[in-house]
This record gives sequence, structure tokens and C-alpha cells, in this order.
Amino acid sequence: MNKIRISAVSYTNTKPFLYGLQHSAIKDQIDLSLDMPADCAQKLIDDKADIGLIPVAAALSLPQWQIVSAYCIGAEGPVNSVFIFSNCDIKDVKRLQLDPESRSSNNLARVLLKNYWKIQPELITGAADYAQSTDHETAFVQIGDRTFGKTEQYKYVYDLSGEWKKFTGLPFIFAAWIANKPIPAGFIKEFDSALRHGLAHRHELLETLPRRADFDLEDYLMHKLDFDLTEDKRKALYLFLDYINAL
Repeated sequence: MNKIRISAVSYTNTKPFLYGLQHSAIKDQIDLSLDMPADCAQKLIDDKADIGLIPVAAALSLPQWQIVSAYCIGAEGPVNSVFIFSNCDIKDVKRLQLDPESRSSNNLARVLLKNYWKIQPELITGAADYAQSTDHETAFVQIGDRTFGKTEQYKYVYDLSGEWKKFTGLPFIFAAWIANKPIPAGFIKEFDSALRHGLAHRHELLETLPRRADFDLEDYLMHKLDFDLTEDKRKALYLFLDYINAL
């Protein structure tokens, strides 16, 4: 049987899943590649992967897609790794530099700007150094491990998952395990078992990660992130896609 091609990101938030896949028998049935979030999505679009842990906004680019796991990358409130960093109050932002590594978070920022904060700053892609700003009215989106320890560097910091919760009352789902074709039910059952194994061993995983003085990795992996794909997260997913379509 051909191996199932799986694409996932290598951020800290995915490490419990990677631990499970690499420490379960399913590892012999998969071809696992580690990519940036946007590249995970592109691999599904180009049929270079069968399953991807992809930013949920990217599902809109797939001719067919289905969620194949009971687990996801989500949060019930502030997640502490998806931000807008700004030198001024969000209402005064005139320009927003987007994160080249993220589709969902850029779209989440756009949804909140339009519908929650009700502002229309200029959106900048491909900024020479998008992940910093010395200009008073220029903010930027940044996600993932690159944000660790950065919240003290800017006067105004907006956790986009927390802002979404204020706006909608719902949790947020950043990425889901999505397939671009039917996947055998037996494999999906083993796949979820492997992911569950990884989540159950987060404390062991934490022992292998470098400690940081400026970021609480244990709080992040054990509390800030929420990995269960609940019914409320499904509601949030489809609401988010509706908002994107209306942009």
C-alpha cells in the first residue's frame, strides 16, 4: 500500500502531534514532511500531500476537502502565539504588514479589522522586514514561535484568538487535519490514535524542549492551546470562512 503523504508545520504548537506520529506504529504508513503553514496548504492544493495540518482559510482553495481528525490547533481564548504588534492603538493603525507564513492569521486579522474594530488600514504584503515596525502607525501580524518573548517589545499587542473570542463568543481554530481525497476509515482511526498518544505525552515532550526565560512553554502547550475539535470550534470554522468570503 502506498504511504499516506502528510504535511505538517514544525512550530511548537504542532510538536505534540509530531511526537505522536513519530512514536506510534503509524509512522511506517506515512510519508511526513514538515513545512510552513502556507506550504502545507499548497501541497494539498497541488496534490503533493493527501492530508495536511493546514490553516483553515486555505480550505477555500481546495476543490474538495474534508476534516479527517478529531484534533486541531485551536484555542478557547488568547493563544499567545498569534498577534498584531503595534506602536499605537489598533484604531489608529494606518498600515498593517501581513505575515508571509500564514493565511489564516492574516485573514483573521482582516476579518477583525473590518467587522470588529471597523477600520481599513492599508494591507502590506512582502514588506522587506515585515516582523518589526518603528513607524508609529504601522502594525504587523506575526504567528508561531517567532512571537515568543516578543509581547514586551511593543506597547500595543493584540492576541487575535482572544480578540475573536470577544467578537464572536466562540473559540478559534487555526489549523485542522484536512484531506483532499477520501482516506480509508481504518487509517483515520489509527491516525487519531497516534495524535491522541502525542497529546497524552506533552509533559515528556516538554522535557525535550529548550527552556526559555521569556516564554512559558508548559502553559502554552498544556493550557493556551486547545487541541480538541469541538462542536463550537466547527461553528467557528464555518463562521470564519463566511467572514472571509465576505471580505
